[in-house]
Amino acid sequence: MSDIIGKTLGRYHVIEQLGEGGMASVYKAFDSTLERHVAIKVIRTEKGRDEDFLRRFQREARALAKLDHPYILKVLDYGEQDGMPYLVMPFVPGGTLKSKLGRGMSYDKAAAILAPVARALEYAHQQQIIHRDVKPANILLGQGETPLLSDFGVAKMLETKGETQLTGTGVGIGTPDYMAPEQWTGKADSRTDIYALGIVFYELVVGRRPY
Repeated sequence: MSDIIGKTLGRYHVIEQLGEGGMASVYKAFDSTLERHVAIKVIRTEKGRDEDFLRRFQREARALAKLDHPYILKVLDYGEQDGMPYLVMPFVPGGTLKSKLGRGMSYDKAAAILAPVARALEYAHQQQIIHRDVKPANILLGQGETPLLSDFGVAKMLETKGETQLTGTGVGIGTPDYMAPEQWTGKADSRTDIYALGIVFYELVVGRRPY
């Protein structure tokens, strides 16, 4: 989707690509109305032109926009252009927790980093929203390296009738290294997120994933 660089999605002028995954691509963009930089996540799926999928996307995006927690990256806006759905979020220049992997750290330091993420998940679960893809790349580091959990709901947007769907790149919903066993069969609840957070904790302390 690099061909959208330099183009406009709604009121957002796309500047550069920040990242790419099996489910979506993330871009830095400029909000021409509020005159600020934002991050836009463009959902990559062949379902993008399906009206049922777009209605479901809008429903999930509205639910995500209502999440209001200091450790959850806020959804500022959402839209669809030419069958291409997108979410708009604050631009966080500090990178992700993934940059801290590979060296290992004390368990108390790892716990201090992830405690805010655990509180964010607790809040989301109380709102009946499951993340489904907790991993270091989805934990952004804000000002003072404050963790911000991002990418809520993207996995659910790509699911149909409770079954795990595959993207065009052949990657299942979620990230295999962090997926609980039941997630492979298309099932997920709050315990799925807790399992994934445990894997992240292990990786921070030991310096590698357990599997």
